[in-house]
Amino acid sequence: MKKQQRADASKQTSVLGKNALEARVEREAMEIAKTIADVRTVVKFYQNAQESIGLVPTMGYLHTGHVSLIEKARKSCDRVIVSIFVNPIQFGPTEDYSRYPRDLDRDLELCRDAGADLVFVPEVADMYPTANLAFMDIRSLGEHLCGASRPGHFQGVLTVVAKLFNICQPNQAFFGEKDAQQLAIIRRMVTDFNFPVEIVPCPIIRESDGLAMSSRNVYLSAEERQAALSLSRSLEKAWQALEAGERSAAAIRDIIRSGIAAEPLARIDYIELVDSDTLQPIETITGSVLAAVAVYFGKTRLIDNFTFRPE
Repeated sequence: MKKQQRADASKQTSVLGKNALEARVEREAMEIAKTIADVRTVVKFYQNAQESIGLVPTMGYLHTGHVSLIEKARKSCDRVIVSIFVNPIQFGPTEDYSRYPRDLDRDLELCRDAGADLVFVPEVADMYPTANLAFMDIRSLGEHLCGASRPGHFQGVLTVVAKLFNICQPNQAFFGEKDAQQLAIIRRMVTDFNFPVEIVPCPIIRESDGLAMSSRNVYLSAEERQAALSLSRSLEKAWQALEAGERSAAAIRDIIRSGIAAEPLARIDYIELVDSDTLQPIETITGSVLAAVAVYFGKTRLIDNFTFRPE
């Protein structure tokens, strides 16, 4: 956004009666908003200045993967909003909502360093002031993979993402490809419900040894973390087989399964090859295919994937 446009917006705000929140935004320091009303105040300020908005939704405990999303949004948009909200309605009764890692001070520092303009840190009571009677849901795309073992998960994800889109009104929203099923489902929601937002996929960020970055990696013991490397190694072997011409989905699954099953600490949830668009299982690889895995190491469930396009 050009400085003159921002100056014009500043003059307009002064006429309207600038409050303390708008004053901080005007100085372009990173702002922290805890209420929906405060976010809407800032978003209106951005829109009045004709600035594009990029949204990076997160559940906090940020790592380099999240930072890469913020940095990509920074390059694409005039303003970047990061949401930090551990969404209770996407966790099952026996899942890790209460112990999900949280470190807000560290998260805010990472957001500031990566170039975020606004961090939205709502309370559960603000996002869900009453029992929800309306939910976003999706059928076929959410029935396989993580949807099969986490019933209700994607209903919770779509509901909170739809709320964040309505609150933050982004032009673009940035999501990591590690959550490939989530990404496909959100894209479909945006299409089916005509949200005026572009979904921007961002590559998986890995540790130097190949482990996909995840906030849940902190749960792993030293032995479990070493065992978790079987995920990326097995997927790499499958990729090599595909590049060599293998087109049987069963054969690719067997390659992945044999690599992971050889690790005593691994307990497989699923290993699937599905169509990248429909997320339906396939037998023969003729088009773009998603190879996705979910595996427990101790009590920690990790996911990983790749997308292969024969052409």
